[in-house]
Amino acid sequence: MEPGTRFKVYCSQCREKVELPAEEFRLTLGRTPAQAHYSFGCPLCGAAVRKQAGEKIVAALIGAGVRTMRLVPAEG
Repeated sequence: MEPGTRFKVYCSQCREKVELPAEEFRLTLGRTPAQAHYSFGCPLCGAAVRKQAGEKIVAALIGAGVRTMRLVPAEG
């Protein structure tokens, strides 16, 4: 992870702008780009926030070393 990388985001619950280190984020990549999202916990109100992630956001989060999970279809 790139040391010291921080991101400014808005909490969808309390609507405050917060700045968090990259390690506070989780990125989930779905089968299509439209299914990509990132999540974080708001340090002000405690809400678990999940937001859509476009191509630029995905690239920035991956570049900063954010933990990423790729969803794959279940076999069966």
